[in-house]
Amino acid sequence: MLWYHIVFLALIQGLTEFLPVSSSAHLILPAQLFDWADQGLAFDVAVHVGTLTAVVTYFWRDIWNVANGWIASLVTRRSTDDSRLGWWIIIATLPACVAGYVFESFIETHLRSMEVIAYATIGFGVLLWVSDRFFPSHFEQQDFSLKSVLFVGFAQALALIPGTSRSGITMTAARFLGFSRASAARFSFLLSIPLILAAGGLKFLELISSNTEVGWSAIISGVVLSAFSAYLCIYLFLKWLNKIGFLPFMIYRLVLGVALLIVVNLGR
Repeated sequence: MLWYHIVFLALIQGLTEFLPVSSSAHLILPAQLFDWADQGLAFDVAVHVGTLTAVVTYFWRDIWNVANGWIASLVTRRSTDDSRLGWWIIIATLPACVAGYVFESFIETHLRSMEVIAYATIGFGVLLWVSDRFFPSHFEQQDFSLKSVLFVGFAQALALIPGTSRSGITMTAARFLGFSRASAARFSFLLSIPLILAAGGLKFLELISSNTEVGWSAIISGVVLSAFSAYLCIYLFLKWLNKIGFLPFMIYRLVLGVALLIVVNLGR
């Protein structure tokens, strides 16, 4: 990988992993427009480590409290806000794991096209805006229940469709249920941790079994740049979300989706 490939892809991965704009849509564009080579498994592992580092660093107090509360609930059988949040994260993660296992082959074969990514980018972007514009906020993070968590979890499974955006669809689901922007975003970010960990772990196992040569300068650069951009993204997103809402992201997704469709049609 050339140095500017490393910088661009690591920054894009870090920024788009947590913004509701779809990282898959952004990562496919350089290869299609500039004929860049695939970044490879090792770099994929690196940027997953970077984004995981960012979200764990930002939410380390929440993670510590939730982990302690969840473990204590197993021992004492007493429920607290932290222990319930731990269970909600586990439960909401399960639908995506099951769907990924069942539909992985179908998705790889039929849904990895730029056209699918374009339509998903546009369609789910509109849904994000609708949920934010027409569904007022009634609930905060402590108001999550089994029913609402399952709804968000099954929505997260839709993120297996390239172009959907995992963070975008989980925030959309929470907003449809009446949760505040901040609560929807924080739960979405916490919910990303087990999935990023699982995806990075699977890619790491695949990397080990493939005997791929590792370029350590690219790996270290990928980790640092993706971690930095992801942390900055989380910080600024949560700081500005209540002021700007989701409309700018919907507009951006529409522009990106149309650009992808133009590239598809030009290539025909």
